[in-house]
Amino acid sequence: MAERGTVKPQSGFNANHDAEVLFKAMKGLGTDEAAILQLLTARSNAQRQQIKAAYKTLHGKDLVSDLKSELGGKFETLIVGLMATPVMFDVTSLKNAIKGAGTDEKVLIEILASRTPNEIREIIKTYKQEYDRNLEDDVTGDTSGHFKRVLVILLQANRQQGVQQDNIQSDAQALFDAGEKKFGTDEDQFVTILGNRSAEHLRRVFDAYMKLSGYQIEESIQRETSGALREVLLAVVKCARSVPAYFAECLYNSMKGAGTDDATLIRIMVSRSEIDLLNIRAEFRKLFATSLHNMIKTDTSGDYRKTLLLLCAGDDA
Repeated sequence: MAERGTVKPQSGFNANHDAEVLFKAMKGLGTDEAAILQLLTARSNAQRQQIKAAYKTLHGKDLVSDLKSELGGKFETLIVGLMATPVMFDVTSLKNAIKGAGTDEKVLIEILASRTPNEIREIIKTYKQEYDRNLEDDVTGDTSGHFKRVLVILLQANRQQGVQQDNIQSDAQALFDAGEKKFGTDEDQFVTILGNRSAEHLRRVFDAYMKLSGYQIEESIQRETSGALREVLLAVVKCARSVPAYFAECLYNSMKGAGTDDATLIRIMVSRSEIDLLNIRAEFRKLFATSLHNMIKTDTSGDYRKTLLLLCAGDDA
């Protein structure tokens, strides 16, 4: 499928020129935030990495450190996020979710359920290089029970390929027998089947499950499981159905109600801007009575809002 990102490489790109623009924007009294956000949202991530290198060569200073010292708050977090390579952005997000007291399960679920097997392998490798630690050990040290088992399976990045025609019916039956049909739930079946089958296979299983039980698989998971296990299984199911729809829902939930979950909003807008943000926008419009653009406009402010709207790159009103 064609790339469906909102952020595209700039043609006629000149890293030295951009490095100078950014240097001037931060030199002297006051910072030209508008120049910074306009430039960085109009360059691909690969181009931002070249700007970072040019900045260091020309000025002997680290661009990200300079940005951090000039900007503040959520705007700073967003801009610094855009400056990280995609894999480093995920790796840092996972590390922050695990370190310290308590685990941010939401981050583990969102990243591990939605990334492709290749992306997961890249994350594991980079995590090891960066922290000299094993991501799986860190995740298992911080989680427990069936929730931990799902994450470990996702970290193997070893889903079956394609559709196993002969197993569609038996997988649906196994899920039905493990949940709706019995008193209590056999979580193992849910964990194994949802964790190991390909997205296209799972979509066929969900249809068969619906015919068999009269329920959508999501309804059964809601009823049969709870807590972090429920959240991760639902994320896996939603990503099997449609990754953009899953992210559209995450974005909506990050902004609905009082207060905005800025960490989630930033994470998704940064990590999907060059992959499928156009698809996410379309799904958002389909699922909710408003557009992503409109919701960002209503729920954020200042340079932070301007940057998010440039990443969103259009309204589907």
